[in-house]
Amino acid sequence: MFDFGFSELVVIGVVMLIVVGPERLPKVARTAGHLLGRLQRYVSDVKSDIQREMQLEELKKLQEQVKEQAHEMESSVREQVSSLEAGLGKTVDDVKAALPGEEPGSGDAAKTNAQPASSGELAGVVDGPPESTPQLELGLDPAARQPAPVDKA
Repeated sequence: MFDFGFSELVVIGVVMLIVVGPERLPKVARTAGHLLGRLQRYVSDVKSDIQREMQLEELKKLQEQVKEQAHEMESSVREQVSSLEAGLGKTVDDVKAALPGEEPGSGDAAKTNAQPASSGELAGVVDGPPESTPQLELGLDPAARQPAPVDKA
């Protein structure tokens, strides 16, 4: 703080002894020590407050940088997702256009009961058995189990 040499301290001590006197010198020295200690604590508190403020400013800057990077990352991910969705939509439209009997861009991306164009037999498997077709070949139709009328002629 101050640059005092040993010789300056001796001169200050002799002047204090002459001015204050030997009876009050210990009390004055004690009071000066207390005041000097308070001054040093005050200076250290101010230094620590300034240091905390500087660290707080650095943390605020770091927080802004992290927020900015997170925003950039989010916008980048959104752009990639939208481009992927657009490419996927185009691919779906191309596939629909390639299928016979389909109109491109019909809106339904996946039909659950789609019938194959080449085989009519598979359509019964996908949609279920038609109810109006009798099953006489296998003998499973209840009407077919009745004995046929016998001709006695």
